[in-house]
Amino acid sequence: MVRRLNIEGDGQGDMAGHGGEHRAVFVYQIDSYHHWQAHLDRADIEYGQFGENFTVDGLSDSEVCIGDRYRIGSAVFEVTQPRVTCYRVGIRMNEPQMAALLVAHDRPGFYLRVLEEGEVEAGLEIVREARGPEGMTIAEVNALLYKPGHPADRLEKALRIPELSAGWHSSFKALLERIQSSGITSGNPGLAPSAGPPPAWTGFRPLRVFDKKRESESVTSLVLEPTDGRPLAPGLPGQFIVLRLHPTPNAPTLLRSYSISGEPGGARYRISVKRNPDGVAGAYIRDGVQIGDILDVTAPRGSFVLQPGSGPVVLLSAGIGATPVLAMLHALAAVMSPREVWWIHGAHDGGEHPFAEEVRACLAALPHSHRHILYSSPGSKDRLAVDFDAPGRVSLPLLQELGVPRDADFCLCGPPAFMTDLMPSLAAWGVAANRIHSEMFGAGPALTPGIAAAPLKQPHLPTGAAGTGPLVSFARSGVNVPWGAAYQSILELAEACDVPVRWSCRTGVCHNCETALIAGAVGYQPYPVEPPAEGNVLICCSKPQGDIVIDL
Repeated sequence: MVRRLNIEGDGQGDMAGHGGEHRAVFVYQIDSYHHWQAHLDRADIEYGQFGENFTVDGLSDSEVCIGDRYRIGSAVFEVTQPRVTCYRVGIRMNEPQMAALLVAHDRPGFYLRVLEEGEVEAGLEIVREARGPEGMTIAEVNALLYKPGHPADRLEKALRIPELSAGWHSSFKALLERIQSSGITSGNPGLAPSAGPPPAWTGFRPLRVFDKKRESESVTSLVLEPTDGRPLAPGLPGQFIVLRLHPTPNAPTLLRSYSISGEPGGARYRISVKRNPDGVAGAYIRDGVQIGDILDVTAPRGSFVLQPGSGPVVLLSAGIGATPVLAMLHALAAVMSPREVWWIHGAHDGGEHPFAEEVRACLAALPHSHRHILYSSPGSKDRLAVDFDAPGRVSLPLLQELGVPRDADFCLCGPPAFMTDLMPSLAAWGVAANRIHSEMFGAGPALTPGIAAAPLKQPHLPTGAAGTGPLVSFARSGVNVPWGAAYQSILELAEACDVPVRWSCRTGVCHNCETALIAGAVGYQPYPVEPPAEGNVLICCSKPQGDIVIDL
């Protein structure tokens, strides 16, 4: 019995990557089995080994189209998308590169949506009742997303197919928008939407500390300028730079990411750093770095940037999380933007409320601005309705009470608790996923599909004998470890160090593992189906070629 979400008695284990209305039934072809038996020189491949529900005679990926409608027995089905390849097929086939091979050979298989529930059995005839509206085959649609070359006319054609699943529709829309809005040709925003524009230079560049300012009891700003007279590439509002710090000659090198907090596009970069009680880098910047010192700095990076458009924008922050959204506010104020702009910020008290006057000046330049400041523990000298608007913390009920528009672009940055509370709350309120933009200080959330949850561990050096190869530095996690021959990829090394990682295919297809390569170079084995964006790396299939720094 075929039900709306699956075949009775055969549910999906990993609902993040499989299942749902548009992926209720997976189909694979007998002809493809014959192909893999010949290509892999294997006689031990049995039906069902690719995880399919229906093993079929016919229905080639080069013939079946998105939107085709079929009747089998008393059930009616509609073709919605190609298979999304993941690492499990490699395990089942005992062939680690199987996910990449399915794409390279144009034999992914496809999913069906159940239009009419009914009974099916082996041996039944498959009757096509309708043809897909645009005549785009499974093989063509699969290649359009995963392989290099994404012609705009073919993307537009795919986006006209109403039966195409929402996930694939979003990926093709992202690809088309990139083509229409920028000249960037590297990378695949349909697979790695977090990939920002390529950095202006690779590795580190020496910059001089031009100015230093105490912003609050714990926040210090540095203004950095070029040492060689060559102008700095303007960072986009919201982007960050990475500093390589040497507190003492014999101490380990520190790598730290800091958002640009000043107006983008100027001749200098300003960063603002909070000193935490146990923060070595923050203490060094506050007490050790002096005007005139030379620091090693990367070009601006990151995809957390101010979104173009004319609609409302809500800048949400807490603590030092104000820095990237402050750069966005500066950018809006610089052009006296007519957009409706909301500045909502949470601080501990007035002593820990940097940039207060700066924010007021920016908001005054905006004709449609709103401001709301909260102090979680206001001090005796903090003036209600002057220094802050209310005690408490930023929350969804507050946004609703203030009348924040739900169709705005929401840009969030702050401590982990702030982010983990607000982001799902906004989604539950009905804010579209493509309107929620965030930056997280420190390591990002992991994605390890189908792996049982385990207690989080602090990143650490791997157990066993130390490697003797190039130094691999995970910048956000603060781990520097020599490469060892035991690892087949940078991903495996990161996992051995409990560095949070994101992956799905582990063979260079899905781009979930795409990460900024801050410095150094890598080699690929296997080579990815489509290379990552310029300045990035796919950690699942790469090894270091010399010392490298990765934004993990």
